[in-house]
Amino acid sequence: MTVFTQVKKNTACQIGSLFLMLLGTSSMAQKNLPSYKPNPAELSASYKRMELSDSLTRGSVLKATVQAGWQGDGESFWYKNILKDSLTEYIYVNASDGKKIKLLDNEKVAAALSKATDSAFSAKKLMLQDIRFTDHNSNLLIQVKRQWYNYNKATNTAEKIDRPNIERPKELGWTRQRSRWQRFSADSISPDKKQKAYVRNGNIYLSSPDGKNASQLTYDGNPLKPFGELSWSPDGNYLVCYRITPQEERQISVIFSSLPNTTRGEVKTRGYAQPGDEFTSYEMHVVNVKTKGIVKVKSEAIDFFNAPVIRWRNGDNTHFTYEKVDRGHQRFRVIEADATNGNTRNIIDEKAETFIYQNMIYTHYQPEKNEIIWVSEKDGWRHIYLVDELTGKEKNQITKGEWVVRDIDSIDTAKREIWFRASGMNANEDPYHIHYYRINFDGTGLVKLTSAKATHQLSFSPDRKYYLDNYSTMMSPPVTELRRTADGSLVTKLEEADISQYLSLGFKLPEIFKAKGRDGKTDIWGIVYRPSKFDPKKKYPIIENIYAGPHDSFVPKAFRHYGEMQSMAELGFIVVQIDGMGTYNRSKAFHDVCWKNVADAGFPDRIAWMKSLATQYPHVDSSKVGVYGTSAGGQNSLGALLFHPNFYDAAVSACGCHDNRVDKQWWNEQWMGYPVGQHYDDQSNITHAAKLKGDLLLIVGEVDTNVPPESTYRVADALIKSNKDFELLVVPGMGHSDGGTYGRRKKRDFFVNKLLEVTPPNRNKGI
Repeated sequence: MTVFTQVKKNTACQIGSLFLMLLGTSSMAQKNLPSYKPNPAELSASYKRMELSDSLTRGSVLKATVQAGWQGDGESFWYKNILKDSLTEYIYVNASDGKKIKLLDNEKVAAALSKATDSAFSAKKLMLQDIRFTDHNSNLLIQVKRQWYNYNKATNTAEKIDRPNIERPKELGWTRQRSRWQRFSADSISPDKKQKAYVRNGNIYLSSPDGKNASQLTYDGNPLKPFGELSWSPDGNYLVCYRITPQEERQISVIFSSLPNTTRGEVKTRGYAQPGDEFTSYEMHVVNVKTKGIVKVKSEAIDFFNAPVIRWRNGDNTHFTYEKVDRGHQRFRVIEADATNGNTRNIIDEKAETFIYQNMIYTHYQPEKNEIIWVSEKDGWRHIYLVDELTGKEKNQITKGEWVVRDIDSIDTAKREIWFRASGMNANEDPYHIHYYRINFDGTGLVKLTSAKATHQLSFSPDRKYYLDNYSTMMSPPVTELRRTADGSLVTKLEEADISQYLSLGFKLPEIFKAKGRDGKTDIWGIVYRPSKFDPKKKYPIIENIYAGPHDSFVPKAFRHYGEMQSMAELGFIVVQIDGMGTYNRSKAFHDVCWKNVADAGFPDRIAWMKSLATQYPHVDSSKVGVYGTSAGGQNSLGALLFHPNFYDAAVSACGCHDNRVDKQWWNEQWMGYPVGQHYDDQSNITHAAKLKGDLLLIVGEVDTNVPPESTYRVADALIKSNKDFELLVVPGMGHSDGGTYGRRKKRDFFVNKLLEVTPPNRNKGI
């Protein structure tokens, strides 16, 4: 039995014993368990365990990851393990057969390096940056402290050398989506390097590269509405340009109140577009360089972000495509334009009644085949499609099913394969677990590269012949395996994480819990942390860590052995985190709940989940519930008290975007839509401040440039005008944060006082 297997067995026994104990409590139907209310000695001990959780747990899990140092042959690599007490060991792996051996003797290498450098190297904690094998491994090239040494294994000597010419294995590059918007230079040199186009006083001129023989191409531009953003056709016969209507970005200001060596606050301003603000707009034109004729492209102006990337059709110098996302995020197009006359047609034209998630639009162009690989949620799930660029017709849907493509890692155009990550494909498994796959362009030949019921992180050898698969869950520690890419077959298990040191500290692993959402059908997933000194014969308040931003899902899936949730649980709370409807990485319908409805924040699902947890475990007290969050979570945590006061009792809200009109434009218009309407006001925490019933602590950094501090100040103003009691912590000099160390301490003390109903330590008196 391996150490890891024993640890897993011990962990399972530990969790199993806990749950048997809980089930025993449930079977006794003790609905009226006494509330946990620590006496001063117990409270002091809880705070000490909290501090230990924050400090001692770090570094207590060993061999959790493997960073492979691949060699030039593509068939071997090394990696380093950090062992207990920060000791190191170095392992050599032959990838073809999976054999592992100890790469070097730390004592001998440290002695050789110490002699070569006339300094002391620790053998037990030898930290090497890179290792390269030479001469059939009789010598090692070692990099340490940014210097290279030739280490002779036979003589155990080291010699300082210049940076070696290291053989690198053949790499297959990762194909990534290019930016949708172009970055242009002031001067644009033609493809043949014989001409230069530039803008002067709002008009376009053409000259030789040295600026001589200048001629004017446009005449109706001016400094207030200039031409600009120039892009040549491959043959140099056309210039794509824009008539620009500039719009100055409006400013926000922050005050640094406590700068050292000053007696006055300092005001700093920056551009910050809010929902409804106008953007600079771009009207596309094409100039015929030879005839000096100009045509306006027959499409709407680009009035959202910047001028787009121009892609000329392969072998055709008269047609080009560009992408356009309409403001409001309800339409996405790939538009083809004819440079000769300005005519356009839509190759891809996607419309949505709710929204098209801007950050997850993916297009990959294959000019040789005139094809576009496109990712869309048009069938209700995020999938990959193959589109004929010439006809605009969909050749085929590459992936399909009630699961989600999470990301495209790379595209092999020669083999016509797509390598991608997905979640939700496997029945009877957490639908958020990330698995890796590859598939042919025609939708055949799906190869699953990962199998364990866990969330996976893959790293490939440079030529992609092999990969390292690191997988785990919140309840099962990481395993790292070496596998073959051709068929996903196992070569060898490299490492199994050792969590015995963590468990010896007395801390428990969190529980993964699922319950039905508001519709009574959809599974809602979350995690539960309990105190290490948990007593199942008492009931504990719930504290929810909330972040309901629609741009992602947030409950961690990979193993995590330290964090604020466990340390907060040590004070005597059941701490939970949940992904409700309106968050990402499930179906389009699951996500659409957030549309013009950010204030919903999945609360009906969260409340149903916590009530289900309390029904299953009598020690969970759903009559006392706190909630905390930062940024969008700050908005959500206050929203919990305003919109669901019959369930939530206390909230700590840090740097919240309490009114979606005050926050940044690109985030809020994505989910709340454009134009700005009454629904923005209806969902504002400021608008509803007078509804506050529970206990509230607001935290804000005075120089937050992400969410302007006035978002929190306006809430405070509305609460004061409504004669409401609340607490406000403004942290001098702090930006977008939960308040830092001091803010986190105030948050924990706040919940101890409001939910446990005891007095937290008085640090001014040393208590």
